[in-house]
Amino acid sequence: MTVIYRIVSAADWQAAQAAGAFTGTGHDLRDGFIHFSTASQAAETAAKHYAGKTDLLLLYVRDSDLTSPLKWEKSRNDDLFPHLYGPLPVSAVSRVEA
Repeated sequence: MTVIYRIVSAADWQAAQAAGAFTGTGHDLRDGFIHFSTASQAAETAAKHYAGKTDLLLLYVRDSDLTSPLKWEKSRNDDLFPHLYGPLPVSAVSRVEA
């Protein structure tokens, strides 16, 4: 099992909990997958995409509990990033950090 990470707004997480799954933001929907980061990539992702935003949460996700395909694809700096091609079940989230 590998843990991957997703930064979300508290409102998006609350909606996901009510629905049972997170289906992504507009950015995710446009790209066709939900963006995730590794532990070593999460800080740079936060700085690049969420600078100045408040009310954010960090989701710890167990890849073994995902029900949709997870692909590791090149992105920023040619690093491999985890991309989920389907919804993120709330049950796959092992921890939520403010």
